[in-house]
Amino acid sequence: MNCIRQVRKVAGVVAILAMAALPCLAAEVAVLKNGFSIKHERREVVGDVTRLYMNKEGSSFVDVPTSEIEHFEAAPDDPTPLAHVQDATSRPIPTPTGVIAPGGFPGRPVIDLNQVVNEASGRYRLDPDLVNSVIKAESDFNAHAVSPKGARGLMQLMPGTASQLGVPNVFDPRANVEGGTKYLRELLEKYNFDIVKALAAYNAGPQTVERFGGVPPYYETKAYVARIVRDFNKKKVAQQKAAVAKKTSPSTSPNAHATAAKPSSGRTAQANSPPAKSGHPSE
Repeated sequence: MNCIRQVRKVAGVVAILAMAALPCLAAEVAVLKNGFSIKHERREVVGDVTRLYMNKEGSSFVDVPTSEIEHFEAAPDDPTPLAHVQDATSRPIPTPTGVIAPGGFPGRPVIDLNQVVNEASGRYRLDPDLVNSVIKAESDFNAHAVSPKGARGLMQLMPGTASQLGVPNVFDPRANVEGGTKYLRELLEKYNFDIVKALAAYNAGPQTVERFGGVPPYYETKAYVARIVRDFNKKKVAQQKAAVAKKTSPSTSPNAHATAAKPSSGRTAQANSPPAKSGHPSE
């Protein structure tokens, strides 16, 4: 009898693990251990990460270590629409307005990172996929990350840079992403939208890029630039494939197209620059 119970117990655990590995197709929110959440259309476990798809087509996604996800819950029926605002480079960095997720832990503010990135990208006319790629390279989506050189938060702002950008709290995801996105836009404009130079300056500092006339000969900076461009290009290729598949599908409406990673109006950063060959000290 005990043997039968143990077999049933093991079978139940295997069934649960098998179900966890299957893609989830309902819109929901992933609540992370670092205090914010990511709203997504569906998810899929890929190795030791969970891939969160931001649109139904599956062309835009974010990979999050499965161990960093606390739990999943149903997405609200009436999500707050993204603010449609014009260029706001002169406006102060907003402080966050935390929302308690339904069914979440009492007193814990939950921030939808996808919404935060989309709002900041819209304000500074950048592709949200590029901003997400920078966040992934800088902090791996850890809002409390601190580098050995003192860079902090999701987009790893140095204290001096954060002060210049008007970021009141670098560990506040909304303010950090707002400041980092603003800074990235400024660098892209400074280098005539050369994404490689802009990323190198974000990592090693504009003075270093100017001193070397381009990407500095640091392994860390070269690897950093290449990693972001590779991740960004990967998302763009996936979107192109999804668009082609949708065009050739007879059941697809001609008016339907992926919009989750569509750049805002105005010039945006392009990832067709060749990836750096190999580096990256922070400023």
